[in-house]
Amino acid sequence: MEEVRVLICDPIHEDGVRKLREAGFTVDERPDITGEELLRVIGDYDAIVVRSRTKVRAEVLRAAKRLKVVARAGVGLDNIDVKEAEARGIRVVNSPGGPSIAVAELTLGLMLSLARSIPLADRTMKQGEWIKKRLRGRELRGKTLGIIGFGRIGYQVAKRARAFEMKILVYDVAIQRVMKYVKEVGGEAVTLKELLRRSDFVTLHVPLLPQTRHMISERELSMMKDGAYLINTSRGGVVDEEALKEALRSGKLAGAALDVYETEPPEDTSLTGMDKVVCTPHIGAQTEEAQRANAVIVAEKLIEILKEKRG
Repeated sequence: MEEVRVLICDPIHEDGVRKLREAGFTVDERPDITGEELLRVIGDYDAIVVRSRTKVRAEVLRAAKRLKVVARAGVGLDNIDVKEAEARGIRVVNSPGGPSIAVAELTLGLMLSLARSIPLADRTMKQGEWIKKRLRGRELRGKTLGIIGFGRIGYQVAKRARAFEMKILVYDVAIQRVMKYVKEVGGEAVTLKELLRRSDFVTLHVPLLPQTRHMISERELSMMKDGAYLINTSRGGVVDEEALKEALRSGKLAGAALDVYETEPPEDTSLTGMDKVVCTPHIGAQTEEAQRANAVIVAEKLIEILKEKRG
């Protein structure tokens, strides 16, 4: 029987690696592989597994003479040239359900951090300061949460926000497809303009596509309530960071919480260094449970596809 070789380009949970080996595949783990190295070796593999670090561009796919599948352990596919893969008959799979709870919980954590200035309170306490009078926050109860993108993660955010007695507004380009779930959480489907105008907190849960790049820019930020908050745990390119900085400097927004950035890691810290910004280093899916789920889901998909191809 012909050997089936799988290259793991980014670290994934050991349970996923074990599943692939138990299926009889030869698995090479190279979690620090560079783009140049990947280009040199890709021709030796039937499948590769990546997370967000490794970029699977057209030149890589053109050099992949025996590649049958690219597996992304996670949600977004913006680091993979999906069109080129499809043109070459290479399957692209991911694990959209794996990190849903982890990202939703982080979103609520960021929201609370903004509302109560928790990072600033912690930092100043460690510096020996007692700034209690400066730290008058806001309660989430009774506030309006606008959720842009109502897929798996947006839905989980809404369920948790209801526990805080928040009002839920939803905007999604395919709203009819998700109306059942909007109604389930007691939400209201609205236009993007209305969501921005009425929400105290706006949270983003959309993929990075040409049509979503900078979907939140100067125009959209100007529509938001004075003193509102913006949270982004989706993809950095969805928000125009220069426009966001200006909205924060001017006082239009009271704050922003970011887990993702246009450049990762950010080369310019003028945004992440602002007191009004709570920032984390793209840790949305960085829980033990989410990483295990991502690895196991893509391993099972790979096994099914490769065994089918092998006949």
